[in-house]
Amino acid sequence: MEFFESSVLELIIQTSTNLPPDVRAAMKHAMHMEKHDTRAGQALSIIAENVDQAAEGEGAICQDTGMPTFMIHTPVGANQIVMGREIRAAIVEATKGGKLRPNSVDSITGKNSGNNLGEGTPVLHWEQWENNDEIEVRLILKGGGCENMNAQFSVPAELPHLGRADRDLDGVRKCILAAVWKAQGKGCGPGVVGVCIGGDRTSGYQQAKEQLFRTIDDVNPNPELAALEKAVVEQSNTLGVGAMGFGGVGTLLACKIGVQNRLPASFFVSVAYECWAYRRLGVILDAQTGAIKRWLYRDPERAVEKLAADSPFRLTGREVNLETPLAEEKIRALKVGDMVLVSGKIYTGRDAVHHHLAHHDLPAPLTQDSLRGALLYHCGPVMMKQGERWTVSAAGPTTSIREEPYEADLIARFGIRAVMGKGGMGAKTAAALKKHGAVYLNAIGGAAQFYARCIKRVDGVHLLEFGQPEAMWELQVERLPAIVTMDSTGASLHQDVEETSGVELEKLATV
Repeated sequence: MEFFESSVLELIIQTSTNLPPDVRAAMKHAMHMEKHDTRAGQALSIIAENVDQAAEGEGAICQDTGMPTFMIHTPVGANQIVMGREIRAAIVEATKGGKLRPNSVDSITGKNSGNNLGEGTPVLHWEQWENNDEIEVRLILKGGGCENMNAQFSVPAELPHLGRADRDLDGVRKCILAAVWKAQGKGCGPGVVGVCIGGDRTSGYQQAKEQLFRTIDDVNPNPELAALEKAVVEQSNTLGVGAMGFGGVGTLLACKIGVQNRLPASFFVSVAYECWAYRRLGVILDAQTGAIKRWLYRDPERAVEKLAADSPFRLTGREVNLETPLAEEKIRALKVGDMVLVSGKIYTGRDAVHHHLAHHDLPAPLTQDSLRGALLYHCGPVMMKQGERWTVSAAGPTTSIREEPYEADLIARFGIRAVMGKGGMGAKTAAALKKHGAVYLNAIGGAAQFYARCIKRVDGVHLLEFGQPEAMWELQVERLPAIVTMDSTGASLHQDVEETSGVELEKLATV
């Protein structure tokens, strides 16, 4: 099949850069649900611009291109060994081109392979079918932030705010709502959930993820499950979690539920949480040549509908301009809800950097004072190198709570004045912000193209041995927008929304 590899490469590129029409339609509806001048409304406007920018420039919608997961149907007798080899070759090529971020990390050594290949990467699920003329290849790119918000319940179980979930559909409803509520801003809402009722722990999670290959607008053929899917969406949107966990009415775009038989002793409810950057596409290939015969989920002949046309992101004039290095008095004047525009040098630092700095000094030529007054961005960018020059291809925030064990110590030790990521942080960091005069800034999750355009220059890189996403990058930014969600007084928007949405969740216990 001379065209198989190139067809898979095109599938990867389009999945990473072009949000499917059904997801665009759902996001447009979510935008109309929110008032434009609210925090959630502004977040959705940035997301809309990002989606348009990604499609226009064939750039990654979100910098976290996740664990590529393929569902492949082949005719009986097809050579899956050769096809698997060519899929892996396409993955390598897409990574070289910046359409995929190098995401495959050895779980023992911590070494990034650099090409998205390794044990279990990519994920390939093979099935035979009786169609001898065609091959079906579907792909989903599900990032780590939303993957960490997956949940599995063994019922009966006691759930926060909801009480007991029994072994019935109402118990299933409670489990799904509990998962949606727990995601808050960490899962980059508004989200989508795929659900499996039953199975074992492994098959349940797999089918939950497979449910995400359904279109948002389809209707479950089982009337009871169709009613449950509809109810979960409606009830989730009364919680007040909203886009990015900022509060608002659009928390969940869709719920898709499948079912499997189970053991008498087990009743699992498995939930695969998907973020707004719901990247999945598919192709039907000619079984003889591997050429694309038609696309699934999209019509390439139809013009891509712009999301930001009706509601572009606009500044209000109330934004606070911040220039690094940041002065303590200006930072202490910021309050939860303020939107800031950051300019100057910032540093990225994710899991590996935080762990390293907890045990070592800053890497040379940085000194003890290099981060004094600095902004530390929880970001694993997609980087491209041309000669000796690095450029940023995609650069949205990662989920910050993973850095909670380290952040307070780094703020105290290095004099960091601002931490930026998504989803908020915990009590230890909140105490450090208050004590040392610092703030937490929430950037808009998944808006990788939008933020890449705010980065004007790459000044340097440190700890590159950890891999591109985990390295410490020095970036010059201009008017990069973010919202203060934890300030130096101890106030936290994340805590407020979690508490108020918890009250609303309790109201759904007996619906």
